[in-house]
Amino acid sequence: MNTSTETTSTIRPNRVALVTGASSGIGQGAALALARQGTDVLITYRGNPDGAQQTLLDIEAFGVRAAALPLDISRPETFADFASEVTRMLSQWDAPHLDGLVNNAGASTAAPFDQTDEALFDAMVGTLFKGPYFLTKALLPLLADGGAIVNTTSSSTKAAGVTPGFSAYGSAKGAVVVWTRYLAKELSVRGIRANSVSPGPTRTRLGDDGFTKYPELIAPLVERTALGRIGEGDDVGKVIAFLLS
Repeated sequence: MNTSTETTSTIRPNRVALVTGASSGIGQGAALALARQGTDVLITYRGNPDGAQQTLLDIEAFGVRAAALPLDISRPETFADFASEVTRMLSQWDAPHLDGLVNNAGASTAAPFDQTDEALFDAMVGTLFKGPYFLTKALLPLLADGGAIVNTTSSSTKAAGVTPGFSAYGSAKGAVVVWTRYLAKELSVRGIRANSVSPGPTRTRLGDDGFTKYPELIAPLVERTALGRIGEGDDVGKVIAFLLS
């Protein structure tokens, strides 16, 4: 008598990560590093749709799925609708949840302390701290148990990174460092890891694309950098992808 045995297997969908501010710089580097690992990637953008489109093309070249969603990280009142849009994308991809969240979107405006007004202060805190704080809260129900969060902070939070003109920026990033510790503590019951990365001088579009507009700023930074160059988005992106892996 001939017998046959049928086997069935469950194919787990790709991991899915969401990276904010991924139209250029560190966010773009993180999105591409995740794609190289076989992770499907949702990215957000605000003022650089062309960069977001290029990021999508580069991600898809690795054979994974990608989508770009508009997001203004300074507007928490939009986060419920944004979470609904993320839910829709996960359903479209037949993915049960997000496996990783990268809070990277940001902005930078320099001003000496005695010239920093409330509007600038509120803009820095709202974009760099309040926004990621409440976006993470809005997306937390979509994040898998055992998932991971990475927050992009800055070397401006370190004593050696203090640069005149960035007191509001550095203080807001410092708040993110402390908040990350609380996330790690409180979300550990779900096995969710939380880490922050604090890049030094890195070529991004922050400061109104400052390095492109003022290339003379680069040489003094290089002189103080062991690698003999400023950082690139891919350098930090690989670290972020490792922490999500």
